[in-house]
Amino acid sequence: MIDSKNLTAKKIMELAKDKVREYPGSKINLIWLEATGCSGNIISLMNGENPGLGFFLKNMVNLRYSNSLMAAEGELAYDQLLETLSTEFILVVEGAVATKANGFYTIIANHQGRQITALEAVKAAGEKAKYVLAVGTCASYGGPSAARPNPSGSISIDKLLEREVIKVPGCPGHPDWITGTIASLIYFGKLELDADNRPKVFYGITIHDRCSRRSFFDNSIFAKALGDVECMFKLGCRGPVTKTDCPTRQWNGYVNWPIKDNTPCIGCAQERFPDGMEPFVRY
Repeated sequence: MIDSKNLTAKKIMELAKDKVREYPGSKINLIWLEATGCSGNIISLMNGENPGLGFFLKNMVNLRYSNSLMAAEGELAYDQLLETLSTEFILVVEGAVATKANGFYTIIANHQGRQITALEAVKAAGEKAKYVLAVGTCASYGGPSAARPNPSGSISIDKLLEREVIKVPGCPGHPDWITGTIASLIYFGKLELDADNRPKVFYGITIHDRCSRRSFFDNSIFAKALGDVECMFKLGCRGPVTKTDCPTRQWNGYVNWPIKDNTPCIGCAQERFPDGMEPFVRY
């Protein structure tokens, strides 16, 4: 197990790339299921740069099933998922799982005359996977998919499966959080997790701890309107209760993040998002 206190996320990826060069044939099968959600996390993964999507797919994993990225479609695609269940594989689920009406709010395939629900697919794969990752806030906590009034009865992955589920929340999750967690599982074993099963290396401190506007907060200097340069705590910023490394990692090629762009943190990686974080801006 990696001790996240002594090893940074950047170092994990550097060591992982060394392992790829050392053991080029050590790829593991990967199933990526998009359940009840917006597909934002697979899009986020496609924006990754450390490593990029091409390196991830070519050198780290055998992507056996993905609603969005695989070449096969229809019954051939789902046959490939079923074949993978007898191998060693990692399961990634994004989106919550709809449970109402036996899960028929989310159909992911038609197979041999039957409609396959995300509920059925996640259960089948989740029981046999070596590791299960809930990627994104919907998969980790229910998120927007389970927000009031939740007509589909959507739930998080850990409430469906009776096994350990590693959570990588965010709306969406940062590509580094996703690939970094998977890289650790492939080459080094499980990362150190917090009490909520999140990798500490990515979710160990609050945004408030490393915020570029922290000095304003410490001196009780607060923004009065969006666009002001001071601390946005009194405008509803959820940085003090949100644990991610956004201030130091940043997004979109590591160039920006919400507070740098004069937008309060809305707590998208937290358990109570979105219902418990509204209103996102308040005066």
